[in-house]
Amino acid sequence: MPTPFLADLPIRRLTLRDLNACADLSEDRGWPREEHKWGLLLAAGKGYGIDAPDGGLVTVCVVTEYGPQERPDLGAIGMVLVAERYARRGVGRRLMRQIVAEMGTTPLTLHATPYGRPLYEELGFKVTGRVEMVRGRFTPAGPAPEVATRPATAEDLPAILRLDEDVFGCDRTHMITRLPAFADQLRIAEENGRITGYVAAWPNMDTQVVGPLIARDTETAKALIASLAARTDRPLRTDIDVRHEELLTWVKEHGLAPTAFNAVMTYGISELPGDWTRRFAPLTVAAG
Repeated sequence: MPTPFLADLPIRRLTLRDLNACADLSEDRGWPREEHKWGLLLAAGKGYGIDAPDGGLVTVCVVTEYGPQERPDLGAIGMVLVAERYARRGVGRRLMRQIVAEMGTTPLTLHATPYGRPLYEELGFKVTGRVEMVRGRFTPAGPAPEVATRPATAEDLPAILRLDEDVFGCDRTHMITRLPAFADQLRIAEENGRITGYVAAWPNMDTQVVGPLIARDTETAKALIASLAARTDRPLRTDIDVRHEELLTWVKEHGLAPTAFNAVMTYGISELPGDWTRRFAPLTVAAG
C-alpha cells in the first residue's frame, strides 16, 4: 500500500507544459529524455501524474484512446514511470488502478517490460503477444525488394487513414495525421496507383524509430524499411511482432541486432483488434 502522504497526493491531468518534467522523470529512471515522443503523446493522448512535494513528478503515464471520442474502441497505456526516490511504495499501482477504473469498459493494451509485467498481471492484464526490439545501422545486402515506394504526399493521407484503420482495427486519425509534422520521413508502397503499405521514421535521441509499419506482406515491409534506411545516416530502431519471423530474420541479416523483448498485454479483450498479418511495427510501444 502507498505510504499515507503518497496516498493523499492528488492525481491530475498533465499538459504539454509538463513535458520537461516528464522528460526529467524518464532521465531519473535511466531512460532517454525523449522530449519529441513526449510531445506527441501529451498532445494526442491523455497524460496523468502526481506532483512530488519536493518538486518534479512522483509518477506518470499516458493513455492514447482510439475510435469514437465518446466511446473509444481501445486505450493504449504507455510511459508508466515512478521516480526512483518513490519506487516500490505502491504509487505506480495506485495510478494504474485509477486509470483502469476511469477507462471503464474500454479495452486496454500496453507493452510491458519484464520488470513491469507482474504489476500489470496483478491488475488483470493478460499476455497476448510479444515484440522484439532491434537496433543498428542498416546494411544493404542482396537483391533489393522489388516493390515501388515513394514519399507520401498530402493527397495520400485519406488513403493512408483508410488502410491504417483497416489494419489497426480502430480509427486513429488524431495520431496518424500528426505524422507528417512528427516524422522525418513518411513513405508509402504503391501498386497500380493503390497504396499497399506505409511507414514513418521519426527521430528519437540518436536513432530513427521505424513505425508505424503497415504493409500488405513481408516483401512490402522490407521495401519500406530499405527505402527509409537509404535516406538517413542514423541507426534504425523498431519493435517487430515476433510472429513476423521472416522480417525479423531479414533485418538482422541487414545489421539490426536484438536488444530486448516486451510482452504485449491486453485488458478486457483476448487479442488486439485488426489484422496482425499486416501490422509489423507500432508507431511507438507507448501508444500502440
